[in-house]
Amino acid sequence: MTALPMTALTAGQAAPGLTRTAPRADLAQGTGLVQSIDWAAVAPPALVAVAALVVLVAELFLAERHKGLLGVVSAAALALAGLALVPLVGEDRATFCLTSGTRACSYVADTFTLTVQLLVLGGALVTALLSMTAVRRERLPAGEFWFLLLSSAAGAALLPAARDLATLVVALEVASLPAFALVGLRRGERLSSEAALKFFLSSVVATAVMLLGVSFVYAATGSMHLSTVAEALPGTDSRLSTLAATGVALTMVGFAFKTAAAPFHFWVPDTYVGAPVPVAAYLSVIGKAAGFSGLILVAVRAFPSYADAWGPALAVLAALTMSVGNLGALRQRTDRAHGAVRLLAWSSVGQAGYLLVPIAAAGYADEPDRAVGTTLAYALMYAVVNLGAFAVVAAVRPSGADGRLDDFRGLVHTRPVAAAALAFFLLCLAGLPPGVVGLFAKVAVFQSAVDAGLGWLAVLMALNVVVALVYYLTWTALLFRPAADQQRTAEPRPALPRLSAPLTATLALTGALALATSGAPQLVLRFTTAALF
Repeated sequence: MTALPMTALTAGQAAPGLTRTAPRADLAQGTGLVQSIDWAAVAPPALVAVAALVVLVAELFLAERHKGLLGVVSAAALALAGLALVPLVGEDRATFCLTSGTRACSYVADTFTLTVQLLVLGGALVTALLSMTAVRRERLPAGEFWFLLLSSAAGAALLPAARDLATLVVALEVASLPAFALVGLRRGERLSSEAALKFFLSSVVATAVMLLGVSFVYAATGSMHLSTVAEALPGTDSRLSTLAATGVALTMVGFAFKTAAAPFHFWVPDTYVGAPVPVAAYLSVIGKAAGFSGLILVAVRAFPSYADAWGPALAVLAALTMSVGNLGALRQRTDRAHGAVRLLAWSSVGQAGYLLVPIAAAGYADEPDRAVGTTLAYALMYAVVNLGAFAVVAAVRPSGADGRLDDFRGLVHTRPVAAAALAFFLLCLAGLPPGVVGLFAKVAVFQSAVDAGLGWLAVLMALNVVVALVYYLTWTALLFRPAADQQRTAEPRPALPRLSAPLTATLALTGALALATSGAPQLVLRFTTAALF
């Protein structure tokens, strides 16, 4: 039997609140059981997955002095996967579709998918560049590290393309399980082991809750595909309405954990501190991208009929998350061990609250795709500047040092370029000029809350932005404070490590992207809001 061609078609009736439905497969006769796989559509995550296997096998045959090549191969694979997105731009392609009935598809490469995959693959590439020095300096097992990083990135790239609940859960776990091992890869270190254990246990509980919710939704609707679930939920039998509502709630709770939303954020500070700095950077960006893309898909794509419930719930969650995160960051002392990473960890929780605001607004909006586009625009900005901030922390942190904020005092006198870059990244996160992209992103998020009638949330967000200014500007001021201002009782400053080529490339790349987006921030928002669904 000859394989039948795949053709992207517009699905029948749109789910409520969405402007576009996922493409469906067009089977030649409508009776065939064999279909071809659209390899171009699945190429980005597939290339990363294949590269992970290649790295794992190649490590067995490489001498110890040549294992640095594994990092080069990993970075090249991520760059190639990013280039594989180019032929997909402007097309809505689908594969792994049912051959009868609704003919819903499990994998869709649309604008939403490509935007998140660009974020994931770009962030993973920057993490790979950042990790090359860390793997050598901290003597991490090279083969295991690169295999785990690529495996996690493959799962995160698969997740935004998933259009059924089973694929969503599998992709999320493929992204999460290698991350547990990455956090605990520094063998023999108590902080690393404790961080990995806490991350693992809390994530397993969240996954169990999510699986229970998915099973309830399936029992109530008889389908796993998001488009079919969206159509079936409003007409659920009254005897199954409680089961369906419980399933919706539990599923969204599971994804809320992955976004580090309060009160599911408790694992973040200790996990980031115990992990190698590049892994903490990876979790802060790619981990969030996976969690938020899954949350958007289940909320806006699968559960639009419950928008009157999840909209207010996510608004409260956003308010709680941004407040807890910013207050936690505000409490960090400059002389506390691991203070720099811990402050960035609490900052990432606060930023997660801002990212939740447009998703909550989508529950009230007639055009939820515009609100979702605001979240993606903010996520792209956050990814660039947060990875840049972690890169500077990794670059100026001496081997064996505790990474206190005081270690950055007077950095402008010893590393002026690194100090200027970190100051710019912090101002972007704070939303202050010249970090125009951060200001523009925050205004867009604020506007989405106002347009949705969430005035109280907009006011609370404005207050949190003011609170965040305190700790961002405190750190920025330390960079330019003369080193002579250090207390006489302070320990002598360790010699700063030499900037390696990969770290220099990381700082140059993130700095250039931050400057470019600050020059034309409206293009980012216009790109992410264009025909998302």
